[in-house]
This record gives sequence, C-alpha cells and structure tokens, in this order.
Amino acid sequence: QVQLVESGGGLVQPGGSLRLACSVSGTKIFSMFVMGWYRQAPGKQREMVAMTYNTHATVYGDSVKGRFTISRDNAKNTAFLQMDSLQPEDTAVYYCAAKFRGDADPSYWGQGTQVTVSS
Repeated sequence: QVQLVESGGGLVQPGGSLRLACSVSGTKIFSMFVMGWYRQAPGKQREMVAMTYNTHATVYGDSVKGRFTISRDNAKNTAFLQMDSLQPEDTAVYYCAAKFRGDADPSYWGQGTQVTVSS
C-alpha cells in the first residue's frame, strides 16, 4: 500500500527553477527509505538524478551535479528535488522512487511528473 505522488512539474524557461515534491503514504518507516529521483526523456534511457539516504547523505547524477538539490522532510514523509539553472536537456518525466536500505533497486515508484524546459 505504499504510494508515492509527485508534484511540482511544469513548463519553465532555460535558466529557471522548479521544486518537485514526492509525498509518500502507506508506511511508518519513511525515514528508513532511500529516496531517489529519476528521469526519462523521449527516446532516452531512464537515468538516476539524485538520491538521499538520510538528511545529509546524498548522491547526484553527473548531468545535474551542482544544479539540483535533493532533500527530505521525514516528519512529513516528503522528498524534494530543487532544480536550478534548468536547461532544455533537463526536459523529461521525473519519477520519485523509494527503496529499502540494502536493496539494489527501488521497491516503489510514483506516477511521474512532466518537466519541460523551453523558451
């Protein structure tokens, strides 16, 4: 019954910013999940954007390093992705995911939210 719901996507001009949110329900152990953001553009493979193991341990994909910031609010069962200096190549469907620590792959995925960067 674990469900992830993304929000915050939309259309933004190059150089602009967006903040995505991922609300997680159906679990009492949100703080134990590794939360991640992935994206997939048309005709391209899915790629990892960012992951957070806790409030201070984070990992970023090379393509977004220095521009995106992942964070989480364990009290609200929510993960965030702050996206700055957005470029057209960032256009994709962004997915939130949760995995158990020690597992190789996420166990739960959100429905995705569209991010379009265009002038």
